[in-house]
Amino acid sequence: MDGPDSTAPGRALTLADVLALPVLAAGRPQVVTGVTELDRPVRWVHITELTDPASFLKGGELVLTTGMPLPEESAGIQRYVDELARIGAAALVIELVRRYHRPPDALVHACRTRGLPLITLAKDVNFLEVTQVVHGLILGNQAEAMRRTQRVHEAFTTLTLRGAGPEDVMRAAAEMTGRTVVLENLVHQALICEPSGASLEEALTDWEQRSRATPPGDRTSRRGPEGWLTASVEYQGERWGRVAMLPAPTTEPAFGPEHITVLERTAMALTVARLTHPTPWESTAHRNALRDLVEQRHRSAADACARLAALGLPTENSRFLTVVVDLPAKDTTTQAEARLSQVLHATGIPALIGELTPGRLGVLLALSPSHPWQPAVERLSHVARDLSPRAVVSVGLEVDHLTDTPRSFRQASRVAEATPPDQPLPPGRSFHELRDVDLRRLLYALREDTRIQEYAERRLGRLLDHDARHGTDLLTTLRHYLDVAGNKTSAARRGGLSRETFYQRLRTIERLLDCDLESGEQRTALHVALMALDVLRIG
Repeated sequence: MDGPDSTAPGRALTLADVLALPVLAAGRPQVVTGVTELDRPVRWVHITELTDPASFLKGGELVLTTGMPLPEESAGIQRYVDELARIGAAALVIELVRRYHRPPDALVHACRTRGLPLITLAKDVNFLEVTQVVHGLILGNQAEAMRRTQRVHEAFTTLTLRGAGPEDVMRAAAEMTGRTVVLENLVHQALICEPSGASLEEALTDWEQRSRATPPGDRTSRRGPEGWLTASVEYQGERWGRVAMLPAPTTEPAFGPEHITVLERTAMALTVARLTHPTPWESTAHRNALRDLVEQRHRSAADACARLAALGLPTENSRFLTVVVDLPAKDTTTQAEARLSQVLHATGIPALIGELTPGRLGVLLALSPSHPWQPAVERLSHVARDLSPRAVVSVGLEVDHLTDTPRSFRQASRVAEATPPDQPLPPGRSFHELRDVDLRRLLYALREDTRIQEYAERRLGRLLDHDARHGTDLLTTLRHYLDVAGNKTSAARRGGLSRETFYQRLRTIERLLDCDLESGEQRTALHVALMALDVLRIG
């Protein structure tokens, strides 16, 4: 919205802009007072030779005079300046050609006292031409501003009509203004941040503290020590949160009328989106933050820390634990998310919960140094199984730094992938850990890999074919033999066979598979193939 050109269409004309115009620069202007006020907007130009010009002004005018009407006495000059300052004139420009060749001391003192910029012109200037040029720019800017405002309204109307979500609305606001915009709830958690020209770290560091220092208000206006532009977001007639637009980290003017228009339309569009998107936005924010963390989509570790801290998760002096909850009935995911959130809130453990993939919830716990995690995970597991008896709860390794949580989530996911739906729980536990993944469960996790399938078929295919053609059950004989580590007597007893019959079957197996069952290595290879066959049949 703001461009590098100081006279860009749609931007309010400032005193500095006017002084730089060739028509006025030809008079060699000199700023006598108010050097720091050159960013004042100029809304009109007024030529006057009256002793009381303020009665014809409305504020924001650049007053041009030859100096002829200025009173002689200091008190009269003071009244003249007081009236201009009281009405809000942008500046007083006086020619030093006819009456004066240097500005009167009383005039300089009065302007400095009232904070009114005083500009002198060393050469004659055509005031009428100045008026025409400046008014042309002002009117052109006003027309352009109206067109841009109309485009803003049309853009947000389109977003609303197509049912855009809050992320789409916030993204549009950031793109239109070139400013960072943040949506927060009533407890000052930053749910959505669309940075523009800044990183997430710069925008969200110490968010809650900074936000609490920025008081709420009913009107869209600048507030707080950082000069945020804020607007309330409502839901069913009550204030639900607010959207904040942060100043640009440059010397650009903070905000103009178009920024206010965009932010107000953003707040309106968010109110509509809140009505049409029933999923709580806190849940959506947690889900998106977790997915970005797991998939390492943040630009830097500092950005990730700032974002999660702005959502209320302690990122300093905490230990982190990741949990994955798989629910066979995918339609229970939303209900499970709400229930698990309640359980964690009751334990007092800060956490983020969100759906990572359909049917899979991710949980990130932020634990204090002395807080054990096992009781909390046990409670989560019991709640999950109350909702779905076949729910699988898997835990990654505990980590000390937030940057290590993606690895911990991968570990929890691998545990889940290696856990069949009816896998018995370890004694005394209601969840699964990385240490529970043995060879059989590792093969289960890899069951879709064609190399595992090919291995099982290559090792056992001929035996399976023989059983199918002849109605035998040599596979069970092999299983009994391998389960007792090659003890033939125990294996024969398991199968209810005589030793002679059992030995005969072993020789047939060796012939079909072209192997030596006395070899420990070959027995291991066959045992692995048999486990692979079992998990493939489960899959």
